[in-house]
Amino acid sequence: MSGLSVRYCGWEVTYDDSPLELGSSQTPKDGRVYTMYHGTSVKIARLIIANGFHQSPDGMLGPGVYVSRDQKKAERYPLRSSVADRVVLQLRVHTGRIKRIDKDNHPMQKSWKAAGYDTAWVPPNCGMQAVPSGLEEDCVFDPQRVEVSGIALAPNPTIQAELRQLINQSCKRPWTGGGVAAAQAGGSAGSVCSLCKRPTSSGNTHTIQQCWGCGKAICTLMIKHVCPASA
Repeated sequence: MSGLSVRYCGWEVTYDDSPLELGSSQTPKDGRVYTMYHGTSVKIARLIIANGFHQSPDGMLGPGVYVSRDQKKAERYPLRSSVADRVVLQLRVHTGRIKRIDKDNHPMQKSWKAAGYDTAWVPPNCGMQAVPSGLEEDCVFDPQRVEVSGIALAPNPTIQAELRQLINQSCKRPWTGGGVAAAQAGGSAGSVCSLCKRPTSSGNTHTIQQCWGCGKAICTLMIKHVCPASA
């Protein structure tokens, strides 16, 4: 039997950085990305998708973006609005450091950010009078940590399709941890690598090399590269 020679240049990988689905009663961990929800009106949903979130100036937990891992909680908002005008946005939330707030008049109820935390978490059924529904709630101080990833609920299929199209067209950059160093792949701080399409950040520079086979410029973080010279 004659020998068989196979020449191949390339790779294919899968990144496991999708947001985690965590039950509303489960304790979140620092530094994770979780799927959460935010209820709003159709008009404001369009603005959020196009321009990103803005801080609420105040609230039970102080300024920030109010979200929940419980979709039923988000479906209640906006309060006193018609069901025909309610939208629930599905989100990717980069929690950072999390502070548990589980009682009324908690000493850090509105000062958690000053103490170095990024997200305040109110667990479900904790007895707080400010949360009569007993449903889980979170407040994320930095709006840049909250990204719209989908539409969980819309008044009708037409509006749902419109909002999903707006998400696909949105050029809002993903959260990069606030890095200030530009990547070797080019672009400004907090940009997306033009080759691998993944975020760049401080301490996460992307190495650009030439493929040994075809000589094409490739980023070492690309999901897939198949060299035409080895085909």
